Amino acid sequence: MDGYYIWTVGCQMNKADSERLESALGQMGLEPRVSPKEADVIVLNSCVVRQSAEDRVVGMMTSLKPLKQRRQGKVLALMGCMVGPKTDELEKRFPYVDVFMQPQQYQPLIDLLGERMDIDTEGCVGPLVARPDVATYIPIIHGCDKFCTFCIIPYRRGREVSRSVAEIVREAEMLVKRGVKEVTLLGQNVDSYGHDLPDDHGLGDLLAAVNDVSGLERVRFLTSHPNDMSDHIIDSVAELDKVCEHINLPFQAGDDKVLEDMRRGYTNDEYRRLIDKIRERIPNVSLSTDVIVGFCGETDAQFEETLALIEDVKFDKVHAAAYSNRPGTIAERRLVDDVPQDEKKLRLKAIEILQERIATEINSELMGRDFDVLVEGRKRGKWFGRNRNDKLVFINDGEPELDLAGKMINVRIDKTAPWSLQGTIAR
Repeated sequence: MDGYYIWTVGCQMNKADSERLESALGQMGLEPRVSPKEADVIVLNSCVVRQSAEDRVVGMMTSLKPLKQRRQGKVLALMGCMVGPKTDELEKRFPYVDVFMQPQQYQPLIDLLGERMDIDTEGCVGPLVARPDVATYIPIIHGCDKFCTFCIIPYRRGREVSRSVAEIVREAEMLVKRGVKEVTLLGQNVDSYGHDLPDDHGLGDLLAAVNDVSGLERVRFLTSHPNDMSDHIIDSVAELDKVCEHINLPFQAGDDKVLEDMRRGYTNDEYRRLIDKIRERIPNVSLSTDVIVGFCGETDAQFEETLALIEDVKFDKVHAAAYSNRPGTIAERRLVDDVPQDEKKLRLKAIEILQERIATEINSELMGRDFDVLVEGRKRGKWFGRNRNDKLVFINDGEPELDLAGKMINVRIDKTAPWSLQGTIAR
């Protein structure tokens, strides 16, 4: 048994979990493989936030069944949000899966592999990624206490538990020694970080501590919740030199009744006033958001409130998804998923068209400007990276032999599009 393959679906939290599992498997002597056919250990890291994500995982597991049956020694594991506290139904549905693990629950697989490989697995799961990229993630708080009616996350990842400031800073320092230049502090609700810690340190305090890590060049954080976006956090983004001027602040719906049914805890007006405060304090901030269309009972008129908010705020990015009923959520128990799928698709299309126009207008204003771009790698035959505002930038004249990965390059923008920018190295 010498190779593993990890297939990840969903958010950055899942990616961070997979990276840490990679570290453990690497410590056991296993090497990554490019396909499940070549691997002795296959791990599917699942997401159930939307039906489409769960369907992808089920499809992948089903496709692996013949491979597993042909090679009985192959280990197949399912981890992530698809796995709840009880696995009886999953075991009946997928009897060929060897082990089921909830989010951040690596030990069942480690123990199984240790037994089969006859090795000592104590201490195998460490906090660091196996092969960190130039820009990587640090989970700082697990779980969520909000219990929005549409969301399954609190039932899968549990209640909020913060890591200590010292532990997070230590991890950032170790990552820097391994070549990392940028970290993104992760949480389902990152703004609530620290409320459960005895020393009363919040996200603003953590940002300041990580900002002081020598050798680190940039700090980001996500995902935020409007109810917990404090003045201290806003001031930290405005004042700390390494903290990037980009905030992801989901509003989910523009109508107050829909927001109430979602149990979001704020109104359209309160959200708009928060945006005004952020822009007043951080004039050069870029903003992204998440939106759900077709939530239970959402009318055409209520959806128009969502479009109006997008039009007025002018986000740099909008991540929109159609509502899908998730078993076990409050909405599934108490509300009716009564918006037809065809209507949900039409609403998604309306947002896509509107946001493409807005993003085109915003990015066109960046033509001819110079930005510091942290180069992350190559894609489509070009070096690429992001500026502080989280804009994807392709570098037109960066030759492969120059090896720009990990370097901070000043780039002059000479072409703009709604979803990315292109430029040349400023001389």
